[in-house]
Amino acid sequence: MAKILLAEDEASVREFVRRGLESHGYDVVDVADGGAALEKLQAGPFDLLLADIVMPVMDGIALALKLSADRPHMPVLLMTGYAMEKQRAHNLDFLITDVLSKPFTLEQLLKAVRHALANPPKNTAP
Repeated sequence: MAKILLAEDEASVREFVRRGLESHGYDVVDVADGGAALEKLQAGPFDLLLADIVMPVMDGIALALKLSADRPHMPVLLMTGYAMEKQRAHNLDFLITDVLSKPFTLEQLLKAVRHALANPPKNTAP
């Protein structure tokens, strides 16, 4: 199964996502902020970045932008509970596979992860 890096600052959401994905066979490494996520990305291979948009140290969009320089074909799935942040992320469709709106169900999460893994980014700026 795919190895997923999960970056989410809310402990309860991070735990829900990690447990849900692991129960479906995914290998999940979880961190609480964008800076820690960047360190993990530089240290080892992952098949998907699943990140909250609003996080301390580095937000999910900045993390996706940094990732695209080194791993342009790695899928990025973002999460947010803020409509304004979701719109900001959709302006980067060439980098981000999708944006999952919080709150979400385990079924919605799994569907989004499967879709992201099956559809790597185009990485062609408009």
